[in-house]
Amino acid sequence: MKRYKTIELQLGAGVVVVWLARPDVRNAFNETMIAELTDAFRKLDDDPDVRAMVLAGQGPAFCAGADLNWMKKIAGYSLDENYADALGLANMLATLAKMKKPTVARVHGPAFAGGMGLVAACDIAVASHDVEFCLSEVKLGLIPATIGPYVIAAMGERAAHRYMLTAERFTAAEAYRIGFVQEIVPQEELDATVNAILGYLVSAGPHAVTATKDLIRAVAGRPVDKKLMEDTAKRIADVRASPEGKEGVRSFLEKRKPVWHPEAEPPGKASTQRTQRAQRAAKRG
Repeated sequence: MKRYKTIELQLGAGVVVVWLARPDVRNAFNETMIAELTDAFRKLDDDPDVRAMVLAGQGPAFCAGADLNWMKKIAGYSLDENYADALGLANMLATLAKMKKPTVARVHGPAFAGGMGLVAACDIAVASHDVEFCLSEVKLGLIPATIGPYVIAAMGERAAHRYMLTAERFTAAEAYRIGFVQEIVPQEELDATVNAILGYLVSAGPHAVTATKDLIRAVAGRPVDKKLMEDTAKRIADVRASPEGKEGVRSFLEKRKPVWHPEAEPPGKASTQRTQRAQRAAKRG
């Protein structure tokens, strides 16, 4: 697995943890981290050994937003340079949000500005009780533009009006109340909670998870009309007819784990055991 300067990858049991690895600056990101995250997300999404991804931060913070030295550098950029730089961040967030694999944000400590964008672009967010969130851009005369689509989708338009305009800090409990995170737990329970969610994710059909993510993006906010009904019927028909869909239904009827499940018996062994059970039943009959 590729080595990076600002992030670290840890792979095990089909799950990869992408660690933001700049703890000395509270994992604030710069152009290098943005480029490395973009590259890692793309490669991990294409890796058949990866079933799910966790995004986490080393040290006392998840992500404090933009790095001060990077901000000093871009302060002297021209309009065209600023656009190119901002587009890099927008592309990184889009790459994360559009991943086929399920993604979980493991959030602790401060998660400010762009750090909130990372959380919002993940499918699932789990935060420890100590987390503080802040959309601080307007304090600096800036706007939360590239992270805006993901943050607004995660917390809702009404809450976004308050927290984007006031730039006030808010707690993990408030983030949970407005729907920005789905779980809040004590710090000592953070990893156990994330691992429990990962257990569900890797037990699901990998192609079904990808298709479900695409389904959510396709139907959210759309009226339930004839066109949508036909679209959803086509989607489930395709999945039912797929090898994974057939295996899932077959395993359910045969009362066994599907082949993609971490606890599934090897195909040969499972087949042999079923044959032996059938032979014993025939003898009893």
